[in-house]
Amino acid sequence: MKIKLLSLSILLSSLQLMAQTNGSMTFTFTQVAKSPCYQGTRNVMAVWIQDNTGKFIKTKMRNAGNSTSDHLPTWAVNSGGPAGNCMSSLCNVTDATTGATLSGFGTHTITWDGKDVNGAVNGSTVADGVYKITIQETWNHSPTSTTTRSYSFTKGPSADNQTPADDADFKSMSINWVPNGTGINSVEIAPVIDVFPNPSCGKVTVDYSKATAIKVYNILGEMVYETTPSEMEDGSETLDLSHLNNGLYNLMVMNGHLSSSYKLVLQN
Repeated sequence: MKIKLLSLSILLSSLQLMAQTNGSMTFTFTQVAKSPCYQGTRNVMAVWIQDNTGKFIKTKMRNAGNSTSDHLPTWAVNSGGPAGNCMSSLCNVTDATTGATLSGFGTHTITWDGKDVNGAVNGSTVADGVYKITIQETWNHSPTSTTTRSYSFTKGPSADNQTPADDADFKSMSINWVPNGTGINSVEIAPVIDVFPNPSCGKVTVDYSKATAIKVYNILGEMVYETTPSEMEDGSETLDLSHLNNGLYNLMVMNGHLSSSYKLVLQN
């Protein structure tokens, strides 16, 4: 009997790992202006999708030119090319928007269809799980004039709607993963949440509009905390996460099959 139950558990786990929800992710961000730059406000940038281990999935944007081809080394290597030439034909730009060196610092929106690449053609829908949208930007020849940022989100049957905090390089950000069949109306009723303080020493208060569960995941996508809210609507819960290690976590408030996520930093 134990063997049968174990086999069933393994089968269910395998099926979960094999789930491939169709949908789309939209990422909007605004570059923070930098100075000095190459010429005026010129800069280069790449935006791409990785899995949670850093494996390349797909490039969504690459702006650079022959005179700035020695920049964007992290993206160049991750996409299959050499670190010293982001314009190399070995760098995979399938399904990406490409262009010349940017003339200024602006607002950009990219969408991802949940698929990887198969050489020079669009590939297959990837397995559900935690993925990263990564930006690399260079605005000068100085070693300190390159920045790389990654923002995690969960691809799966639940919507994941986030507004990452502004930082020194990017602001006004939003990440929205929308599974097919949910539509805009479902996204609109995803939980509205507020988490404070952030960073936190361990005690965290979560205010929410609607919630059936509150979960916390580490950067590996492993659930490390879960609780059922005392109230379903317009509630507030105080979580004691002091037993967790310092670092970045993904706090998710569930409302049935919908969810909203919040990036949480623990600094005990």
